[in-house]
Amino acid sequence: MFVIRDCTLINLLKMSAPANSPFNKVALIHDWLTGMRGGEMVLEEFCRLFPDADIFTLAHQRGSVSELIENRRIIQSPIVKLPFGGEQFRRYLPLFPWAIEAFDLRGYDFILSDSHCVAKGIIPPPDALHIAYIHSPMRYVWDIRTDYLGPAQFGRLGRLAAGWAAHYLRNWDSLSSARVDQFIANSEHIRLRICKYYRREAAVIHPPVDIERYTIGGSTGDYFITVSALAPYKRVDLAVKACSRLSLKLKVIGDGPEYKKLKAVSGKTVEFVGHLSRPQMVEVYQNCLALIHCAEEDFGIAPVEAQACGRPVIAYGRGGALETVIGSGDCRTGLFFNEQTPEALSAALRHFPSERFDAETIRRNAERFSRQVFIDKITNFIQKVWVRQTSQTGAG
Repeated sequence: MFVIRDCTLINLLKMSAPANSPFNKVALIHDWLTGMRGGEMVLEEFCRLFPDADIFTLAHQRGSVSELIENRRIIQSPIVKLPFGGEQFRRYLPLFPWAIEAFDLRGYDFILSDSHCVAKGIIPPPDALHIAYIHSPMRYVWDIRTDYLGPAQFGRLGRLAAGWAAHYLRNWDSLSSARVDQFIANSEHIRLRICKYYRREAAVIHPPVDIERYTIGGSTGDYFITVSALAPYKRVDLAVKACSRLSLKLKVIGDGPEYKKLKAVSGKTVEFVGHLSRPQMVEVYQNCLALIHCAEEDFGIAPVEAQACGRPVIAYGRGGALETVIGSGDCRTGLFFNEQTPEALSAALRHFPSERFDAETIRRNAERFSRQVFIDKITNFIQKVWVRQTSQTGAG
């Protein structure tokens, strides 16, 4: 296996390449930079692989991401020049295609986009290689569009406008996929959606999880946890309702627009913790009975972090959890419930005390998603695509 440890990918490619065809100039494309989540963790690894690459993004809120990213040359889209376009750029969703296409990428011979919205839709130079790492096709207008553009968000006229915008964005999202030379999906779940919506094949490389920060603890507490943004599609309400009905202790870690609604339906055994520091998160993971994961995620980092601490996961049996949690056999790391209802989750919670899990086995499962595994796989993939393209160009 081609492993990167002490060298950057750009230098390794140059060492193995014909003298006239290394990557001379690299562009990293990211939807927006407003906080450190899973997508930004992937971007960090891309920054390490390509230390001289420029970053292009719709909007950047200075100080919101890691120093590694902040120290790069960051080029923002024309949206930030519109009224309130800096902090309220999401209001301009219908203009995102125009904004991402406005970037001038002449002179770049390798473009690596990191996309859950429109980043993969850039217009690359004719001779540039464009690889797109996809966290999800634009979820706002595809599989969970009603959560963002449904009756609860708009009045009658607003729904008409939102419906038109969604139709336009779906067409653009599908057509712009032709500008990508090679797709990488962050999970098998996303690979299938890329195939469905874009009619393209994709390799699967799971995103990196910094599992070295997490270790198995010495004891277990008496509470369950859920770690999530408090947004409608995350379905944290299932955990809140189920644990309230069963009088089970639950710590809700995270914040978001659903806080008031969730607080209103919670019982005395549910505690809303908000955001925690990294050391606090490690302690909470180590001491919990299990992580409750209710969303149909593209991948889902929290289940991997919990398993890195040796703790099992009770997960909704769809999406990325099916790839990160083992629900049967001798190497089980959790259990699934098959319907997104409080009743189905309650049944799993009632059954949980009879289950037996081995912390070391759970930890080993999490190690499949380490940063080093990601680096090795992404390096191998880029190298193979680049060598194939240069050999084809040479043959032509």
